[in-house]
Amino acid sequence: MLRFTLYIFTFLIIVKSQAQIGGKKSYEFLNIPHTAMLSGLGGINISSVDKDVNLLFSNPALIGQSMDGEIGFNYLAYFTDIHLSSFAYAHNLENTGTLAGGIQYLSLGTIDTYDPSGELTGTVRSGELNTMITFSHQINNFRLGGGIKWVASNIAENRSNAIMFDVGGVFIHPEKDLNIGLVIKNTGFVVTEYSETSTSKLPFDVQIGFSYKPEHMPFRFSITGYNLTQKEVLYYESGNSLSSDVPSGFDKVFSRFVIGTEVVFNENFNIRVGYNHLVRESLRLEQIGGGAGISFGLMIKVKKIEFAYSHGGYHVAGGINNFTIATNINRFVAGAKTK
Repeated sequence: MLRFTLYIFTFLIIVKSQAQIGGKKSYEFLNIPHTAMLSGLGGINISSVDKDVNLLFSNPALIGQSMDGEIGFNYLAYFTDIHLSSFAYAHNLENTGTLAGGIQYLSLGTIDTYDPSGELTGTVRSGELNTMITFSHQINNFRLGGGIKWVASNIAENRSNAIMFDVGGVFIHPEKDLNIGLVIKNTGFVVTEYSETSTSKLPFDVQIGFSYKPEHMPFRFSITGYNLTQKEVLYYESGNSLSSDVPSGFDKVFSRFVIGTEVVFNENFNIRVGYNHLVRESLRLEQIGGGAGISFGLMIKVKKIEFAYSHGGYHVAGGINNFTIATNINRFVAGAKTK
């Protein structure tokens, strides 16, 4: 049980810091950065249009007709045996819109179980699953999208299920490299509770953000606001007399924003850097930040395949590593037909 406790404790700290600090919500694995692009840009982005098919989990409006045939796989390595795997695919429905779907699975590893006398009784597996289908349609410079997801959670043989919905939109500037996104995430209802006494709460959130690349600069900047419906996001002990424990007004405001920058060398190579103030304030040590809240990554395209890697800092002991591989299956089909 000690090993199990350490796993869950580590996982909850990371997820809470990435999502809503101090909240009491279930299924918060949905807020984990599920692709290398997200991790490299600070963990949250809802305005990068047609850049990564895995972003359907962030904002269903980000997947458009140009993503037809795009397929992506992602693997996120946490501490110990915790890891997140995901898969996504998009298909264009001619003049109707774009249909996309994906699966996410968070594995918490295999846990040994013991009886009260300390005898080994077996093992249990813990994990959480999200299956999502989205649809988007573009009207002039606006693209609207919606998604439905079935979420299943199994924590040490305690199971719960929920159905949730995401609704989002994005404005795509007709001339400039400027996108503005808005998404309402994780509305819905719990189908099955973990136990007769549990009352699960969905990780509802409203997010807004923009991405902009100046015409004569190799940088693409993005700022995303999240936890906009949450009254408090930074945890502190109100009864503690130490003024350093009380977040300043700057921290309270800035902890609701994620900043990301891409250095775009060309369409085949770029570097990503991100900063998440909420993660930094929540997980840094008192005397040293240890890289908490700072992330970086890169993307390389080799012929028909895109490779991406990112590292997100969470603690002086280390961080998370995210690997993404993506391609467009239509390119291979077209190549086969040409031959």
